[in-house]
Amino acid sequence: MFKRIMSAAILLGAAIVPAQAAWPDRPITLIVPWAAGGGTDAVARVIASGLEKELGQPVNVVNRTGGGGVVGHTEIVGAKPDGYTIGLATAEITTYYWAGTAPFTYADVTPLALVNFDAAALHVAADSPWQDAAQALDAIRQAKPGTYKLSGMPVGAAFHLAFAGLLQAADIDAKAVAVVPSQGAAPGFQELASGGVQIVPSSLPEGRAMVDAGRVKALLVLANERIPAFPDVPVAKEAIGKEVVGGTWRGLAAPKGLPDEITAKLIETVEKVVKAPDFAKFMADRGFGVAFAKGDEFRIFLEDQHARNGELMGALGLRQRDK
Repeated sequence: MFKRIMSAAILLGAAIVPAQAAWPDRPITLIVPWAAGGGTDAVARVIASGLEKELGQPVNVVNRTGGGGVVGHTEIVGAKPDGYTIGLATAEITTYYWAGTAPFTYADVTPLALVNFDAAALHVAADSPWQDAAQALDAIRQAKPGTYKLSGMPVGAAFHLAFAGLLQAADIDAKAVAVVPSQGAAPGFQELASGGVQIVPSSLPEGRAMVDAGRVKALLVLANERIPAFPDVPVAKEAIGKEVVGGTWRGLAAPKGLPDEITAKLIETVEKVVKAPDFAKFMADRGFGVAFAKGDEFRIFLEDQHARNGELMGALGLRQRDK
């Protein structure tokens, strides 16, 4: 009798234990490693809005700034892998390890989807004697290292590495042009317009206002093909006969160890968001480039970026780790 009573109690207890809720059953946090109002923040917020509609739960954008993006990326990497904390990682996640500023690499996140790529461009002052990219590179090649300067980013940032790649493709020492660090393109363009530097290798959208004002001109863009919003700017293949692609990117990532079913659901959902007409319009209106690679494709992209940036940072004397 006692055994029958205990068995019945166990069965009753089991019956009232609620089933585990399907993900997501509460709000999701989307970490942005950069300040509110910037390009990464803008992309994050439109993605968050799309994810909310698809998943039926709030997606709250939280800006975690500091350390050149290290603080926010560290929080993405260190979050609980339950699908309730994800992040919009940027190109810098493939540089911190080499620079010695953080111990993690791309292998410490679950790659969900690349959503954006913005090619670097060669911007010079409107009154620069360089009429095209070939003239600019010839002048740099013939000058004493450090004669010419660039700005618009911190040392070792994505656009600095992209420009170093252009120099290497033209058989020029990656350190030939000195960097005047700045916290973004805006102060870099002011330096360019005032004559303090000769080059700003930012994206074309970032230079648009200065170009439209007649203070700056773009000589080439490091993309596979011309950017529709900037049809007059040639790609490197057209300008110097070498195919060079480089710039910055943004992609959705989660902590390592995210369950497969949640990973698959997030990838499926962000693909719907990125391929929706309103996302395409948002990106086009602001001049951002849409690039999509999901899951393993994004992982391979990250692996390639990690290796390439390690090589470039070595050439620039910025690499603090051998492997």
